[in-house]
Amino acid sequence: MEEEKKSRKNQINIELKEDVAQGTYSNLAIITHSSSEFVLDFVRVMPGIPKAEVKSRVILTPEHAKRLLNALTDNIQKYEKSHGPIKHIEPAGGTVIPMNFGGPTGQA
Repeated sequence: MEEEKKSRKNQINIELKEDVAQGTYSNLAIITHSSSEFVLDFVRVMPGIPKAEVKSRVILTPEHAKRLLNALTDNIQKYEKSHGPIKHIEPAGGTVIPMNFGGPTGQA
């Protein structure tokens, strides 16, 4: 009984509101940092539109950024174990934002 009370005392009640539960699509993340925080900007880039808007910004302490890295690593490993390896396509010379999203390019 005492252990059950301690367990309930350490729990956090997390609420997920309906508008947040729908999520926001992002196909680009820009990560910057200072000595005290990491800033993750999530952007939606659309083909043919030269301007992209930050849809969401998340600010983390370095410790929480490291926890996020570990959680993502763990989840990617579990995903790949079930669904196979995720393709990693990076051109020579570094990462480039894919303006055609891997599909056919339009011709005039």
